[in-house]
Amino acid sequence: MQATYRALLEHGYADLSISRIADELDKSKAALYYHYDSKDDLLVAFLEFAVDKFEATIGTETGSDPNDDLEHVIEKIIPLRPSEEERHLREVMVGLRSQAVTNVAFREQFTRLDEQIVTTTEEIIERGIDEGAFRDVDPTRIAEHIQATINGTMYARATTDRENAATATRVSLLSYIDSELRRHQ
Repeated sequence: MQATYRALLEHGYADLSISRIADELDKSKAALYYHYDSKDDLLVAFLEFAVDKFEATIGTETGSDPNDDLEHVIEKIIPLRPSEEERHLREVMVGLRSQAVTNVAFREQFTRLDEQIVTTTEEIIERGIDEGAFRDVDPTRIAEHIQATINGTMYARATTDRENAATATRVSLLSYIDSELRRHQ
């Protein structure tokens, strides 16, 4: 999976091949074809790996303050200042996501990823409501709005040169969260 990751970062989806992944792994193409029938089969396994890793990371990085946890999830997914590697990875992921239009296996993995983000966000909101940190709202409605905004921001960041758009969207999203969730005295 690490070799696939490195090859994706270097070549992107369009120029990715089993040969390039094998080169990163220092193995033969035959060794990869022994385990995977095609490049797309390998990429589905990679997406499953990436989703599992994301789930584990988000699950272990939440704390005791729902406000901080919600902001942490947003920062993790759409950082204000992504590193070059983070930026390139998101571009690769948007490229892979575009394949989900016609590839059912890719669609399943991206559905799973989006559902995990929504579920995590809902759980944070529900905890915040229970603890009195958030107003009594429909957690699903808020989580889906946050997810849609995150996806739009990732697509804009990966497919345009509008550098300030992601920052403006983050500020707007945090303002939305403040107005919808937080109790104001």
